[in-house]
Amino acid sequence: MNYFLVDYENVKVSGFDGLTALTEKDVVIIFYSEKADNMTFGLHKRINESKANFQFQKVTVGEKNALDFQLCTYLGYLIRDNMAENKINNECVYYIVSNDKGYIVLSEYWKRKGINVTTVGNLKKSQAKPPEENKALPTPTKANISELEQKLKTILPDKTDVAEVAKIINHYKTKQGVNNGLTKKFPTQKVGHIYKAIKPLIADKKGS
Repeated sequence: MNYFLVDYENVKVSGFDGLTALTEKDVVIIFYSEKADNMTFGLHKRINESKANFQFQKVTVGEKNALDFQLCTYLGYLIRDNMAENKINNECVYYIVSNDKGYIVLSEYWKRKGINVTTVGNLKKSQAKPPEENKALPTPTKANISELEQKLKTILPDKTDVAEVAKIINHYKTKQGVNNGLTKKFPTQKVGHIYKAIKPLIADKKGS
């Protein structure tokens, strides 16, 4: 399921470029205010014709960045609500549709927790090819795997995780990719402990 949280004050109509390509698995939540509560006939028509599900959140303004704070709060609520319904993290991708660079910090915060949050300027950018971090490395040799597994046995509390963690480390090119791989395989509460333990082993991979 893809969730699009649209900062309508920021992107206006241009943020809906790519709308026609969305499917019934997409949910678009439009955050608007008294400062931005008008919609063109063209956009209204495209929304009505879209297969995506639409929700509208009118926010209270009056203070600086009021819409931003309320959008961020709703994102946290949405993530927690999906987790409570036992939805696997990697099944849900959250897009913040805005050109406000401040949201990038929010995206990085959630990614460190294994939640896929991305900031895009419009709906079209969400349909881009998967990032480099998710591309697989060449198939590792048995010798490389065996050596890595030996190292993991000395740092992982649960030895039954060794084989899967080794595969994940060898599969991804970046630290974020490894984190995403762990999130797909292990419970959320376990991912942080494993990632912290293996950090020295993935120091040569891209990313922070």
